[in-house]
Amino acid sequence: MVKLSENLSGSGDNIKKIIKGSIISIIITLIALVIFASLLTYTSIAESTIPTVTIIITVISILIGSSICMSTVKKNGIINGILVGLIYIGFIYILSSIIEGNFALNLKSIIMIIGAIIAGAVGGIIGVNKN
Repeated sequence: MVKLSENLSGSGDNIKKIIKGSIISIIITLIALVIFASLLTYTSIAESTIPTVTIIITVISILIGSSICMSTVKKNGIINGILVGLIYIGFIYILSSIIEGNFALNLKSIIMIIGAIIAGAVGGIIGVNKN
């Protein structure tokens, strides 16, 4: 009976860390996109770089968010990191689909989903192995 309650509280803590990692990733993305938008406005950077830079910002944000939040987890970093990436990309996909009024998947969406999964997994591995 004690083991069951320990596992449940441990999984609840894990869920909190996964959500925290997703929120950190979203905050990092927002900051990076504001900086990039400023660069686009005040420099001669071509607008054609937007899709590539958006994907790079997404991947780096998830990598950092999952790495930070998985640093206190002792195991399953890859799974937890993937979950951070999936929650992040799910939130971003739903938000952007509502704004654009289009829920279709295109090549950019698929690349971002794959990038989110890989970045989350790598970030989770890095976070678990930090200590």
